[in-house]
Amino acid sequence: MNYNLNKLSQQQQKTSTLAALKSLLQLIAHERKNLLLALVAILINSILNLLGPFLIGYTIDTYVQHKDYHGVLLFSGILLVMYIIALFTSYSQTQLMGGVGQRMLFTLRNAIFNKLQVLPVAFFNANKAGDLISRVNNDTDKLNSFFSQSLMQFIGSIVTMVGAGIFLLIINIKLGAATLIPAAFIFLFTRIVSPWVKGKNAANLKSVGGMSAEIQESLNNFKVIIAFNRRDYFRKRFNEANRQNYTTAISAGLSNNVFLPVYSLFSSLAQLIVLVYGIYLIAEGEFSIGLLVSYLAYATNFYNPLRQLATLWTSFQVALAGWDRISQILSLHSDLITIDNGVAKPAAALVELQEVSFGYGDGKEILHHVNLQLDRGKTYAFVGPTGGGKTTTASLIARLYDPLKGTVLLNGKDIRSYPPAERAKKIGFILQEPFLFTGTVKDNILYGNEQYQGYTNEQLEAVIHQARLSGLLNIFENGLETKVTSGGDSISLGQKQLIAFMRAVLRNPEVLILDEATANIDTVTEQLLEEILNKLPDTTTRIIIAHRLNTIANADEIFFVNAGEIIQAGSFEDAVNKLMKGHRVS
Repeated sequence: MNYNLNKLSQQQQKTSTLAALKSLLQLIAHERKNLLLALVAILINSILNLLGPFLIGYTIDTYVQHKDYHGVLLFSGILLVMYIIALFTSYSQTQLMGGVGQRMLFTLRNAIFNKLQVLPVAFFNANKAGDLISRVNNDTDKLNSFFSQSLMQFIGSIVTMVGAGIFLLIINIKLGAATLIPAAFIFLFTRIVSPWVKGKNAANLKSVGGMSAEIQESLNNFKVIIAFNRRDYFRKRFNEANRQNYTTAISAGLSNNVFLPVYSLFSSLAQLIVLVYGIYLIAEGEFSIGLLVSYLAYATNFYNPLRQLATLWTSFQVALAGWDRISQILSLHSDLITIDNGVAKPAAALVELQEVSFGYGDGKEILHHVNLQLDRGKTYAFVGPTGGGKTTTASLIARLYDPLKGTVLLNGKDIRSYPPAERAKKIGFILQEPFLFTGTVKDNILYGNEQYQGYTNEQLEAVIHQARLSGLLNIFENGLETKVTSGGDSISLGQKQLIAFMRAVLRNPEVLILDEATANIDTVTEQLLEEILNKLPDTTTRIIIAHRLNTIANADEIFFVNAGEIIQAGSFEDAVNKLMKGHRVS
């Protein structure tokens, strides 16, 4: 599956406005009651505002021209009550939609984040974290702004326009038709320009995501920037991202503001038509002054919402552009599905690779028709040049990826048939640069290990002692309560690896994979780790990936991984010779 969101957006057919709006409304279907109440409030508000001009015109013709001040005061009071009710309905719909917008924002961000949790590692390899953060934060906020601030104004403007148009045609159909002619040109202009506006806003949102990704990359690698004194390099890259964002923002701003002046021009033209044609009808005795006043008010009520729609339509296009970026994530599905494989077949090997081929999506295969058997309780070492496929092989065993061809078996059963929780329990993976969460050593040791959740420090220390890990825990000044930050500045990289080691061992996995797990620790601590590994249960299979030769010296079997193949290296000396010569298997 293609998980690159940029390529996906290019490949996807352009979503129609109606289809995008429909899918967007499905997301907040549970808010139907609040949306209905807000709609009722805005309808009442629009109806009351539409009745005002008619009553004003009636009052002028019936009471003002005949100097009946009692009638003038009576209808003035009626209009005051109507406008007060309209004020409360407007406030009610604003309050309702504000709640809907915030709940939608909460639901949407949860939906995106939960979707990200189930997507495979390949997705995160293909997309920058900064762009994903921008989709979670910035794009969802654009949707919230539209729903909480613009949606009901949008609907209210349309209702007011339709109502005013009906009154215009009822009062005088000829004058009404002439008044509505400019609206036809506005509609045509909007249909032609809207896709262009949406495209400009989509480009701007994409550039915001790109700039966010650039900032995150620079901050994550700030130590490297300082060490190599290459502030200029990252400054140049940020300037390029910032300039691109500036260019797209200017372009989006210009496109967003194209509606208002055009709408205002046609609105003024309509007012002129009403005034000229209305005076002509009065001169002909077909119209009254009161009706002309009402007519001017209704023309204003028809075209003023159009001016508002110029701004609201822009907000709508921005929201749709944001929704397109969000829906790209929500529409994805993990290709690491759990299959029904029935009962496991009897197998001598704990792990077996059968005719496995794999590549990372760039067209180049890392492994070609690999066959490998790893027995229970043995220690295996993978050696070979950088880029030969050692970590890739381990990743396939841990099912971080699925092979393009062939099958990976665990206990004689297709590894794809194991539920993720069961598979993670059976296979421990210690990375070269393990990730730790902000918290304490205890929090990180217990991460993903439900067996010891709720244990006190004393109980957990007893478990660690029983697992012969006390020597590692003693390295930390405050033991289990030693503070850890996600950035890792509070502890060394070697201490990170020790925490990851304890986290993996306490899960009692059937397979323990160590990917350069001792690369950043001292020799004494490495010997301690080796003693712990040797005292693991006899049923635990160990897979060690290392460049340091002393790490693999005691392995039961050594495999040389290179050029897409895995071959048994024979003796330790044979493995060293192959490694030193950069041997390529044929």
